[in-house]
Amino acid sequence: MIVARLLEPFQYGFMVEAMLIAALIGAVCAVLSCYLVLKGWSLMGDAISHAVLPGIVLAYMIGLPLAPGAFVAGLLCAGGTGWIKSHSRIKEDAVMGVVFTGLFALGLVMFTKVETDVHLNHVLFGSLLGIERSDMIQAVISAGVTLAIVVMKRKDLLLFLFDANQARAVGLNTTVLHYLLLGLLSATIVAALQAVGIILTVAMLITPGCIAYLLSDRFDRMLLIAVVAATGSAVTGTYVSFFLNGATGACIVLVQALVFVAAMVLAPKRGLWLRHGAWSSSVVE
Repeated sequence: MIVARLLEPFQYGFMVEAMLIAALIGAVCAVLSCYLVLKGWSLMGDAISHAVLPGIVLAYMIGLPLAPGAFVAGLLCAGGTGWIKSHSRIKEDAVMGVVFTGLFALGLVMFTKVETDVHLNHVLFGSLLGIERSDMIQAVISAGVTLAIVVMKRKDLLLFLFDANQARAVGLNTTVLHYLLLGLLSATIVAALQAVGIILTVAMLITPGCIAYLLSDRFDRMLLIAVVAATGSAVTGTYVSFFLNGATGACIVLVQALVFVAAMVLAPKRGLWLRHGAWSSSVVE
């Protein structure tokens, strides 16, 4: 009886599809998360994910697919942030705060002026269990293209992240790499938008990279750990949401947060538990 109850979510097609899509989105977010954490661009993911709202609303108003509107709005946010930073004395993190809150507020105002059956909660928090087939295909294509480009440009992006001057010295166009990374970030947000929504996409773009960073000193291993943590959390969170009758995206992010706490405490070299043990030993001695 207990086993049958535990296996019940797998008897529903929509649950299996939700787990697969969540795992795919988790994987692509995890890969990009590693680059964002190393580059120190975590806030950029937050900025772009909020800034896509006016692009979504505008695309809906003129009858275009929502994904291109979100993608263009994300690129405009990233480009506008770079332009303001280079033409003012304000630091980049402050500029991002101003740009993304302004665009997000614009999107909210535009949304209130549009007559639609789409509830704002679906845009903000996603609707993974009710995702339509077209949105599913869109997520698969966006995630697949992003992963393919990251694999092809992996070495160039890695050198750009660790030493932009060295990358420039060996002949790489760092400006192109800069905007390529921003474009991949926008594409990833578009892929995750329908599943977990604008707000929770931020967590999926940051937490897996932070988990992996605590557990590894090598980038290849960091990527692997991030993907395993993200996909595992995505499947587990979706599964748990069935029994809790809770928001699926929120459950996924909550599981990721718990994994992060466990990594922070138990990490082999940087864990709080290990440091507490070493401190206790030094006190005893």
